[in-house]
Amino acid sequence: MRATRFVIPLGLSLLLLACSLLTVSDTTPASAATPAVVTTFLPLVSTQPTPGGVVAPADFEYLGAFRLPGGADRPRTFAYGGNAMTFRPGGDPGGPADGFPGSLFITGHDRMPYGELPDGDQVAELNIPAPVTSRDIAALPQAKFVQGFRDVTAGHFTEMEEIVRIGMLYLNHPLSGPLIHIAWGQHIEPDPTAATHGWFNADLPNPNFQGPWFIAGQSWYSVNDYMFEIPADWADAHVGGRYVATGRFKDGGWSGMGPVVIAYRPWDANGNPPPARATIESTTLLRYATSTETENIERSLNDYQHPDEWNGGAWLTTSTGKTAVLFAGTKSNGTKYWYGYVNPAGPEFPCVDEEITDFTTCRMADGTSCPAEDFTECAGHNDYRGWWTTRWDAQFIFYDPADLARVAAGQMQSWEPQPYASLDIDDHLFHNPAGVEQDMLGTGVQRRYRIGDVAYDRQNGLLYVLELFAEGAKPVVHVWRVNP
Repeated sequence: MRATRFVIPLGLSLLLLACSLLTVSDTTPASAATPAVVTTFLPLVSTQPTPGGVVAPADFEYLGAFRLPGGADRPRTFAYGGNAMTFRPGGDPGGPADGFPGSLFITGHDRMPYGELPDGDQVAELNIPAPVTSRDIAALPQAKFVQGFRDVTAGHFTEMEEIVRIGMLYLNHPLSGPLIHIAWGQHIEPDPTAATHGWFNADLPNPNFQGPWFIAGQSWYSVNDYMFEIPADWADAHVGGRYVATGRFKDGGWSGMGPVVIAYRPWDANGNPPPARATIESTTLLRYATSTETENIERSLNDYQHPDEWNGGAWLTTSTGKTAVLFAGTKSNGTKYWYGYVNPAGPEFPCVDEEITDFTTCRMADGTSCPAEDFTECAGHNDYRGWWTTRWDAQFIFYDPADLARVAAGQMQSWEPQPYASLDIDDHLFHNPAGVEQDMLGTGVQRRYRIGDVAYDRQNGLLYVLELFAEGAKPVVHVWRVNP
């Protein structure tokens, strides 16, 4: 592993007063002899760490990877897939006792617009073979189908088929039973807007889809990608039993300048779903300022850059009481980043789209504007416009759930929590060895879209991470153990 960073918040090393004093003069006229003094005790924002401690990067042990099955015929293929993944305990009851129980639900080839592939993003369930560490992809074991591809969302989310974003969460709650919750979005919000969430049965031939629903009080761009379980005891204590976390990061700061966590619960006291197109109440646990709220890089993730990518999340817990909220993605760590194209002259040179003038299209690492000479569209670029950077790195970042509890309690603003650590995982990735779609994906340090969704086996402390475009156009699954 190339880089690990662990940051101890300053507040954990300070002794704080139990309260602060605010002295305010009353409205007695100046002619009065002695103005009254009102003393108000303000609540202290606790800086106590999470009981049991937080998961550290050193707790991660890389175990290897495995391949996905199936051919290349769309839509029933994992090629150009891997948008969403979730873990099911007990999902492969007849599997070997190899230490990797359960199964994974994974989406296949994405839907495509204008009638080209309206039945994409089908869902399949796979067993989990024991992973192998090898630089030869062909030497990796291959998962097998437990349930084949099914179009579980047929007839739903039909307004959103262009650069689709999806999250899934398997959750077996006593009230609702075993269900797969789903979030669905696309590159640009439809007009009129569209509902984004639903659920379906884990028995894929009989999905009985329920929804779609809106999430109350949230930007459409902030809710419809990754999903993960909030541990029940934490959810009961801090967010009124909202056990489902949903969120999205959209580059350019549209969703907020950093990852988002929104808590919700889509069933009533009897386990019944809301009616279609209902609006479900939610609690914000993490959300930074959006680029529509401010032109500046402020109220943001530390070291935020517009080309950042956060595509998967998990709420980690261990048997010894450690915990963390993890996000996986491809972090922009460039000296410069810009909206435009890859410059054929090299990754260190910006190539902005000169036709875009309504926002700052080139910035330095610290968020300030690039020099004037960088606001030039280069010659010979390809057609893949978007946010680019001089360097991306595949990373995990870690948040302390105690900070999210303070946000829920109104003791911190939603943009104040920051990661306490990060872990670089590039050394374990294959990095598109077949050279698929290099104009779209980029190459070398400018390779984007490295990481897809993640899933967590809480009982066994196993983290599953999709690497996109690893076996041709198909992803592979990497596995880490989170040691207690």
